[in-house]
Amino acid sequence: MAQAQKIDGEWRSVSGGPVRSSVDGEEVVASFETIMLWSEDEREAFGVFPVGDGDPVPAGKRVVSSRIVDRNGRPVWLSLFEDEPAEDVGAAIEAEKVRRIEAGFPFLGKVIQSRAEDRENIAGAKSAAQDAKLLGAETGELSWQKRLDATKGAEVFAWITLDNSLLPLDADAMIAMGYAAMLHKQRLIFVAKSIKDRIAAGEAIADVTADALWG
Repeated sequence: MAQAQKIDGEWRSVSGGPVRSSVDGEEVVASFETIMLWSEDEREAFGVFPVGDGDPVPAGKRVVSSRIVDRNGRPVWLSLFEDEPAEDVGAAIEAEKVRRIEAGFPFLGKVIQSRAEDRENIAGAKSAAQDAKLLGAETGELSWQKRLDATKGAEVFAWITLDNSLLPLDADAMIAMGYAAMLHKQRLIFVAKSIKDRIAAGEAIADVTADALWG
């Protein structure tokens, strides 16, 4: 607990340095460390008192600064409060949008990861699948990559899903997965906008992460 001593009529915090007091008309100096080894009664006899707690922090407020004042002859903390900053609801909605985009989307009975790097990979594979279709890839042809590169293309093109299993995809399915990724992200972007619009219109939404809001 903080300690204070009244000097020239004002309470001042005591910590670290030497503490001076008058005992029987004589100036006495003691180190702060020594004083803290004394009992509370001994410290008070030396003119050093514990600083009492001030008023509790009101709901919705935070402490800006504090100083020691006198209350009934004893030192107590007097704090200056200000309103807690309002939560940035817009930022919370954006964070939830990104979280849900990156959580993945369902496709052919699996969940496909869709973090930023995943979406980049999906877009690249979709483009390659479209090229393979132009080169004659047929429905059900899992070796469609070989139409792009006969030596490096996979015998069976497959995507690693969220559960770490392999999902074989022909060129048509890969193209469809690319569109599914795009629509997954697009839907959540517009849901986030709708939530922001509702709040801007005055609707009180307690939890912007609630599943019911995002569909």
